[in-house]
Amino acid sequence: MSIAKLRETIHEYLSDAQSDSHEVQQKALQTLASITRVSPQNRSLLAQSHGAIPGLLALSKSISPIIQTLSLSVLFNLSLNPNLKQSLADMETINHLNSIILSPTSPPESTKLASSLICSLAMLDKNKAKFGVAGTIPLLIHAISDPCNAAAHHLLSTLGELVQFHGNCTLAVRAGAIPVLIHVVESSDGEDLSGTSLAVLGLLSKFDEGLNALKKTEQIVSSMVEVLKGRCMLSKEGAAEILVRLFDENEGCLADALNLPEFLTVLADISVRGSAKAREMTAQLLKKTMDANLVSYSDGSHMLLQW
Repeated sequence: MSIAKLRETIHEYLSDAQSDSHEVQQKALQTLASITRVSPQNRSLLAQSHGAIPGLLALSKSISPIIQTLSLSVLFNLSLNPNLKQSLADMETINHLNSIILSPTSPPESTKLASSLICSLAMLDKNKAKFGVAGTIPLLIHAISDPCNAAAHHLLSTLGELVQFHGNCTLAVRAGAIPVLIHVVESSDGEDLSGTSLAVLGLLSKFDEGLNALKKTEQIVSSMVEVLKGRCMLSKEGAAEILVRLFDENEGCLADALNLPEFLTVLADISVRGSAKAREMTAQLLKKTMDANLVSYSDGSHMLLQW
């Protein structure tokens, strides 16, 4: 199909999407979602159509759950084109996405799509600060704290993308992200949620604000060691990475770990049966324990490492 014909077809579907007929609207949006799912060219052509993005944004505010989710699907597809991310991330759109996440009456699928759209737009580094200014960070943390939130995994992934910007890390820590994420790790029945929460904690620990908050968390070392004893490899990788950073910053954390009788056994097991990243992190932890033991020998102090 020629470009001119594609433009004409897309224009027709956009026109149908504004129809008074719910059935016509739904069919048009389903088609737009389908043709933009895998084609960057179709996304560009749709975005270039007069009034397309404002029209889709207006439809995403529909009281009809299916119209809302289909409109968000099309907007998400558009956001996959790198050259469209900046223009899509205007404050009106961001505030609307925030309102979907905040509202307890939003359909779960709409919340997932709104979160995924934020995550996609935030992959452009220039957009990350916009979401911080718009108050998206505390909204995400509040939503994640709800144990019944069906979109928890999407929300966690979005938070992880946003906190890679230092300013957003600060906002997340101030909004109570550390205890919320620790609670998800300790209480979640889903290994994916635990692993993703630990990945976000690892990102927060790269900045001083996040690392300091982790150090102040009660029983943080024993909590991470419990994760190391679990089955989820993604969780083990995250916990080991956090322990490496804690040990680098605080000798007391290393002493706490060495006082746990199962610590060395767990490390030995992961060093043999863990993933490549888990083995790498474990090797660093084992080296730190050996170094601590050598220091205790050299200065004549009580050995930290008990065999």
